[in-house]
Amino acid sequence: MSKIPAAIGPYSTYREAGDLIFVSGQLPVNGMTGEIEATDIKGQTKQVMENIQLILNEVGANFDQIVKTTCFLTDFSGFVSFNEVYGEYFTGECPARSAFQVSALPKGALVEIEFIIKK
Repeated sequence: MSKIPAAIGPYSTYREAGDLIFVSGQLPVNGMTGEIEATDIKGQTKQVMENIQLILNEVGANFDQIVKTTCFLTDFSGFVSFNEVYGEYFTGECPARSAFQVSALPKGALVEIEFIIKK
């Protein structure tokens, strides 16, 4: 059983196009239980980043190969905490990024991140 959370709709977790890999939004879901276990922005961001690590491992890439992220948060009052956790995973140059506050995310999540990898 893969630890990468399964897609919760009719879409692929990721798709390759040339030397790019487009990854669908990752929620803070534990891939073994299928549930969101953390209740705060730091815990949920950590779970999302760990899920991203699993995908990077599967495609043979690392965080330095992520060239763009799009981040969705339900409450920007947690933006500083989100950034603290997010920043821990990038040792080199950070990717380009957009961030948006949204009214809701699937499964009641506080954060979702989609990203693009350059092989």
